[in-house]
Amino acid sequence: MLKLKGCFTAIVTPFKAGKPDLEALKRIIDFQAGKGVAGIVPCGSTGEAATLSPEEYLAVIKAAVAAAKGRLQVMPGAGTNSTAKSVEMVKKVSALGVDGLLAIVPYYNKPTQDGLAAHFSEIAAATRLPVVLYNIPGRTGVNMLPATVLSLRRKFSNITGIKEASGSLDQVSEIINGADSGFSVMSGDDSLTLPMMSVGARGVISVVSNIAPAETARMCELFLQGDICGAAELHHTLFPLVKKLFAETNPIPVKFAASLLGLCSPEPRLPLTPLTAKNRAPLRKAMAAAGIGAA
Repeated sequence: MLKLKGCFTAIVTPFKAGKPDLEALKRIIDFQAGKGVAGIVPCGSTGEAATLSPEEYLAVIKAAVAAAKGRLQVMPGAGTNSTAKSVEMVKKVSALGVDGLLAIVPYYNKPTQDGLAAHFSEIAAATRLPVVLYNIPGRTGVNMLPATVLSLRRKFSNITGIKEASGSLDQVSEIINGADSGFSVMSGDDSLTLPMMSVGARGVISVVSNIAPAETARMCELFLQGDICGAAELHHTLFPLVKKLFAETNPIPVKFAASLLGLCSPEPRLPLTPLTAKNRAPLRKAMAAAGIGAA
C-alpha cells in the first residue's frame, strides 16, 4: 500500500554513451536508501521519461524495483499526452511490482477540464494501483483545477493524491479543504515544500533530494512532527541550492550535481544539453554551503 507522505525523490535517469546506465541507477537508489526517504519516482520529468524508448522505459522501472528491494517505495511516472498510450503504459507498469503510479497532465494537447477528467478516469480504471495525479502547468501548458481533482477523487478511490506544481498556495489550499483525509497533496516545487506543508501538504516529490536526500527527508519529518522551526532551518539551508538546481532546465543542473557526488555521468539526453560552464561554479558553491559533496 502506497504511503504518500514525507520525501519521495524524483530520480534522474543516468546515461552512459547515450544509453540508460542501469549500474549507475542502482548506485543512485542505494544512495537514497537509508536516508529517511520514503520512496523514489523513476521515469518522471526529472528522469527524462519523454526521451526514453518504450523498451528503455520498462527496463529502467524494472531495474529501479529490483534495486529498491523493499527499502523504498517505487512510484514511476506513467503518463503521456495520449490517453490510449497512457493506459497501455499503466497496464504494463502495474505488472512490474511498483507501489503506485504518478500520472502527468497531458502535455502539448491542452485539454479542457472535461478532457482531463476523462483522461484520468481511463487511467484510474486501468489499474488497481494507487494513482497520483501530477499537475505542472509550466511543462504541460494547462492547469488542472481543484474542482477537477476533487471530482476525480470522489469517483475513483485509487486516485490517492496529487503532486502539485502549479505554484499556487491558493490552489493547494482549495484541494486540501475539499479532499478527504485519505487524499495526499505533495509539493512538486522544492522551494515551496515548507509553505505547502504549512497549509496541509504531506511532503514533497523532490529534485534536490537527488543530492540531499537526508536533509530533504528530515525537513519533512520535522514538520510532520511539529518542529516547525527545525524544518524552517533546513528549508533555508537548502533554499540557495534549490535555486541553483533550477538555473537551467531540470534535470540538467541536478545531473551535474549528481556527477560531483560520483553517482552518475552528468549527461542528459537531447534535446537537453549539459550544464553550461557559467552555472557550474555557482552550483558547486551552493552545494558546499549546504554541506553537500565537493567544494
